Amino acid sequence: MDKLFLILIFLLLGLILQRVKLIPRHTAQYLNKYLIYLVLPMLSLRLIPEISLDSSLLMPASVAWISFGLSWLLFGSLGRIFRWSLSLTGCLIITAGLANTSFVGFPIVHALYGEEALKIALIIDQAGSFIIVSSLAIIVASIHAKEKSRKRDISRKILTFPPFTFFVLALVMNLSGLRVPSELDFFFDLVAITLTPVALIAVGLQLKVNFQAIKSKYLWLGLGYKLVIAPSVMLLVFGWILGAEGLAFQVSVIEMAMAPMITGSIIAITHDLEPKLASLLVGVGIPLSFGTVGVWYWILG
Repeated sequence: MDKLFLILIFLLLGLILQRVKLIPRHTAQYLNKYLIYLVLPMLSLRLIPEISLDSSLLMPASVAWISFGLSWLLFGSLGRIFRWSLSLTGCLIITAGLANTSFVGFPIVHALYGEEALKIALIIDQAGSFIIVSSLAIIVASIHAKEKSRKRDISRKILTFPPFTFFVLALVMNLSGLRVPSELDFFFDLVAITLTPVALIAVGLQLKVNFQAIKSKYLWLGLGYKLVIAPSVMLLVFGWILGAEGLAFQVSVIEMAMAPMITGSIIAITHDLEPKLASLLVGVGIPLSFGTVGVWYWILG
């Protein structure tokens, strides 16, 4: 649990830096670009070629799809039953259905389970969360938006996103038996060390919490699904019914217990799907998830 406290320290540091006037206004965006264009691609090249590709990876690759599909089914049904507005339904489907499997998930998984677990987390994020947020989330947003969005070239977005491009390249290296030259290990490891502090400080810099709005029942409905129901379903289906165990199972459940994805909330906001609620789900969800993830870590042993 001391590792979770260390992670919380980096998050609090980001929150504190929000108040420092000397910090450039767009520091968080710069840190995000550093992660997207350098750290995540290098992690893929360093770790994915070393993974043994077998049927055990089907579970990590599928959990994000199951979580989003269940969110769509649940909130879509509740929206029809209780006659919610389309914007409210769409906001909850997208924001509660997508876990923050990279910027928050990677450093937590790495801290709790080590580098081997990070390989599994990359599969969950790139084969699941990223493709969903670039495709299904856009479709859901377009369906529920007041003003229908223009057609987007989803395939181009996916293929030109650096982490995914390098993920595919790393898979090709894996299948071809290629590895990063050992002479570069030190440089790759040096960059990888920066993942946890940079990612969490960036998240802290972007967190905005409106304490007057936390009484919203829709906020707690969304967070209840994201932090409790989604990981519970993974535990039930894969652990109790299918008998899964081991590192891949633990990481899959922990990643689905992460707070809502920042990118998912941005999609909801840009499509005018309850922007305040979308921001609040992330702003309250991330700090709250440090406690709930600790509980899930204890449950998983």
